[in-house]
Amino acid sequence: MPLKRENILIVDDNYDMLEVLQRNLTAQNFHIYKATSVIEAMNILKYSPVDLLITDLQMPGINGMELVKYVEEHFPSIPKLVITGFPSVDGAIEAVRSGALDYLVKPFTTEELKKAVEKSLLSIPENKLEKKSPDSQAQDKIVYAGIVGQSESIAHLIDIIERVRNNRATILIQGESGTGKELVARAIHYKGSFAGNPFIPVNCGAIPENLLEAELFGYVKGAFTGANENRDGFFQAASGGTIFLDEIGTAPQAVQTSLLRVLQEKEVRRVGSQTTQKVNLRVIAATNANLYEMVQKGTFREDLYYRLNVVNIEIPPLRERKKDIIPIAEMLLKKYSLEYNKPKIRIAPKALDILVRHSWPGNVRELENIIQRSIIMSEDVINVSNLPEYLKYPEPREDDLSKTLKEIEKDHILKVLASVENNKTKAAEILQIDRKTLRQKLQ
Repeated sequence: MPLKRENILIVDDNYDMLEVLQRNLTAQNFHIYKATSVIEAMNILKYSPVDLLITDLQMPGINGMELVKYVEEHFPSIPKLVITGFPSVDGAIEAVRSGALDYLVKPFTTEELKKAVEKSLLSIPENKLEKKSPDSQAQDKIVYAGIVGQSESIAHLIDIIERVRNNRATILIQGESGTGKELVARAIHYKGSFAGNPFIPVNCGAIPENLLEAELFGYVKGAFTGANENRDGFFQAASGGTIFLDEIGTAPQAVQTSLLRVLQEKEVRRVGSQTTQKVNLRVIAATNANLYEMVQKGTFREDLYYRLNVVNIEIPPLRERKKDIIPIAEMLLKKYSLEYNKPKIRIAPKALDILVRHSWPGNVRELENIIQRSIIMSEDVINVSNLPEYLKYPEPREDDLSKTLKEIEKDHILKVLASVENNKTKAAEILQIDRKTLRQKLQ
């Protein structure tokens, strides 16, 4: 075998089978990602570099055949190996037609598994065996677990992720709304040595204050009205993996106290219980608020702030990293063009210029929304006319303030014309003047 690929994703709802596969493949020097459902597998594929998929077919909910089809459509370069305990000619044919390269029937020997994996990996052309994503061929372009960019800020961000991904240090991610805080948290988890364990995201701001503590730490029967049984919380569900606490600044004081106990003692207490449970996980918190200012005002516990802020990650707003706008737009275009069945669509240069000039108050989330909308509203090319109206009129720069009214009017008319690709009728409508007046002004 000329080259071993490091990252294999194994998917099976049977924990014993996952353990067998992991043990055998780890002995062959592969790095393993584990998933017990198709949805979990899709998340790993989205944020992690996977070189081979090994999936069971018979699983509750979405079955393995659907996963094979999904990977064939969205990650066609990843070879797919199917395993099943229910062999049939029809099943084998369908698996192969869906994109699977081989078909293993349980129970199989270690040698049979080894040969099937080698065969699958050898099916990839030599030039595909590089770790580099196809997207990263552009000069200086960075593609890392779903994070895309070209700026020094992104390079620095990835350097921090590389340093923290394999330990359980508590991390605080700060940045404006829409900058990608959860994306960074997922990258830390799925690129690290705990990737096969759960990643549990919790939006603290979306859960009512009176329920947040019970949702996070669980509760015992009778703890409050409606508590009809003992129930684990998000912290117990994340055991061995990562819990991501988004909008941590919204957590009420009682929850802050309980969180401090978890970080100090590595244990949780269910609501209504007198006993504690040990937990072993990584805590990543995120906020778009200034927690330090909240500490000064007394609305956020100082001791909790320092416990959370062991490693601090600041994500700059998109307006401060203009170099990242085009790579991100291209990545989003590729993603949503497949979803909306327009695989050959592209963005016209003038439209790209407008995207780069915009200040992006909504950051990457705003850009994602605009790319989706523009794909829907266009045919083969996203032109200026397909962009939302508010993008076509940039905010005034400081040097505009020294211009005369006549100069500003001239600039504005020319920009409106450019935005509608010189369609004078549309330009006159936007400017709320008739075509004759527009013609006179242009002369």
